[in-house]
Amino acid sequence: MKDIELLAPAGDLEKLKMAINYGADAVYLGGEEFGLRAKAKNFSIDEIKSGVQYAHERDKKVYITLNIIPHNEDLEGLEKYILDLEKANVDAFIVADPGVFSIVKKVVPNMEIHLSTQANTTNYSTANFWHQQGVKRIVVARELSLEEIENIKNNTLDTLDIEAFVHGAMCISYSGRCLLSNYMVGRDANRGECAQACRWKYNLVEEKRPGEYYPVYEDDKGTYIFNSKDLCMIEHLPKLIDSGVKSLKIEGRMKSSYYVATVIRSYRMAIDAYLKDTKNYKYNKEWLNEIKKASYRDFTTGFYFDKPNSEDQLYGSSSYIRNYDFIGLILDYDKENKLATVEQRNRVFKNDKIEIFGPNKGFYNQEITEMFDEEGKEIDVAPRAKQIFKIKVNKPVEKWDMIRKAREE
Repeated sequence: MKDIELLAPAGDLEKLKMAINYGADAVYLGGEEFGLRAKAKNFSIDEIKSGVQYAHERDKKVYITLNIIPHNEDLEGLEKYILDLEKANVDAFIVADPGVFSIVKKVVPNMEIHLSTQANTTNYSTANFWHQQGVKRIVVARELSLEEIENIKNNTLDTLDIEAFVHGAMCISYSGRCLLSNYMVGRDANRGECAQACRWKYNLVEEKRPGEYYPVYEDDKGTYIFNSKDLCMIEHLPKLIDSGVKSLKIEGRMKSSYYVATVIRSYRMAIDAYLKDTKNYKYNKEWLNEIKKASYRDFTTGFYFDKPNSEDQLYGSSSYIRNYDFIGLILDYDKENKLATVEQRNRVFKNDKIEIFGPNKGFYNQEITEMFDEEGKEIDVAPRAKQIFKIKVNKPVEKWDMIRKAREE
């Protein structure tokens, strides 16, 4: 049980470092090809090398997504790319397609392979088949209950690991195999270009009455009929772990560094509390309150306890709830003068009331009483993106700590 892994998304190098610093045991990321997040910044080979070095120096792991459902032309260059990734010393590949799997086994036979949720593994027979082929880990389909996951674990070898999503956006198509984006705008979700057409607003049109739009339910503004709530299982981590899940996966390679840090930090605290004393573990509602200080939709437990129903959908809006703004990343701290050097992320003013938080610790509140530019001149506002400025802080801070501010509205 001590080997439980918290697995974080990394959309770029900063997010990789943020995830690791805030408590992730491993990160998963995509290169510039062959992954399912084409709109993320993603990593060049050199950036992957840097990220792997950063992770390994801290005894963390890096997994690379090769999980597109490829057409013939998508296979061009794959073998060279796989060899480049092996030289970068990555820890595992995440694959979904049997053809990609076979190429990986041929080119880098000793590479650890994880089977993506895109492969739709929903039973122990399929899991055993893939383990016999050389798959080390199964990322189970999101459509499984805890009982089904436990059944898979009980009917597979101990050498096969189970990974499951525990937090983030939910796809309305079976394990993400969606055709809406392709049909609507010609962007193939299964080749990394999903337009999230499921979150658009829809009305009903009868075939012989073109132009007459009927709401799917009684609201003249229409409805977001396919729009799921976001998954959140932080209240139920003991049940997930007890079901046999080894790796707890957070969704969100397109999300911000602030989101990654905030969510990972809460799950880290919850996992550590459970593993420290499983018999006397108590859920702390502050972990969820902290998660809600990043952007979020309303939450659901997905399929884990029962099949989703109308309560798990968001019919009124596809927008995120944002109660806090990330306003700065702390780069340095002058202990003698109690000054924090900050990289601005959203506009911040003197006299703003802020919260400062960081890895492995809580947060505290203070008011900004003094602000200075890089030359030491006193200022009243830091308006420019990534502007470097300094503020007087009430308590010691560290590099990678973050500053947030409640939104006035």
